[in-house]
Amino acid sequence: MITVKNISRSFKAIKAVKETSFEVNKGEIFGLLGPDGAGKTTLMRMISTLLVPDSGTITINNLDVVKDYVALRLLIGYMPGKFSLYTDLTIAENLRFFATIFGTTIEANYELIKDIYSQIEPFKDRRTGNLSGGMKQKLALCCALIHKPELLILDEPTTGVDPVSRREFWDILEKLKHTGMTVIVSTPYMDEAKRCDRIAMMIEGEIIEIDTPKNIIAKYPEILYAVKASDMFQLLKDIRSFEDTASCFTFGEYLHVTLNPGCDSNNLQSWLEAKHYSNFEFKITKPNVEDYFMSKIIKMENHE
Repeated sequence: MITVKNISRSFKAIKAVKETSFEVNKGEIFGLLGPDGAGKTTLMRMISTLLVPDSGTITINNLDVVKDYVALRLLIGYMPGKFSLYTDLTIAENLRFFATIFGTTIEANYELIKDIYSQIEPFKDRRTGNLSGGMKQKLALCCALIHKPELLILDEPTTGVDPVSRREFWDILEKLKHTGMTVIVSTPYMDEAKRCDRIAMMIEGEIIEIDTPKNIIAKYPEILYAVKASDMFQLLKDIRSFEDTASCFTFGEYLHVTLNPGCDSNNLQSWLEAKHYSNFEFKITKPNVEDYFMSKIIKMENHE
């Protein structure tokens, strides 16, 4: 459905997106994964026809985002990272306003949004500025969907939202996918990647990997260890000072650790046990998308 070819975009001396190319299939959830400043928002704004690329082309259903932007805006639902609805209008007034802009009504496409809207409809007369973060995001999604777009573009939709609302939001995206809608979603949360059909990992304006979450995890090259103890801060400092530690970073209640090639993990384990940590635990663990992402960053840094 979407073809991106050699797209670049700069802001003064900063090159936000560098010679990027990829394709998105119809009816899939495609995730853009990366830290703040990776270029995700710039790329999504170009796909959304809101920003003109410096070079390269983007086509959606064979329509060019620059030449055919008027026609494309009828096919796209866009939810920016920053909440941008009218805070002085009520829930119902905001939704009615966006439906009117696209020449439709709430009733005409109610079936598409009812699972989401039913959760906030009891508060439809409340001003949007007084809503919680989760309710604001649900309303913003309803407004992006009210004209029944073929492509839904969501820029970090769950940032600042509580864990329950985050899970509900992704459940909603899964239902939309089954209607045939194509979804592009950016997120800094690595745990959300597993909900996507494919993900593109982005660092410093470049996409470094595109694949399914399962395939990406299968590519993880090292043995990964999970280590924890009562004093996690001291444990982190000790492991990072060990001469054969390749990487060590915090992951939930554990530290995820990799060792240099040829190093026996028993050496590290024995060294740590000699320090008499309480509640000490050392084991092999399965990697996830975040582990792979971190390994790519470390290799890039070492290469530099």
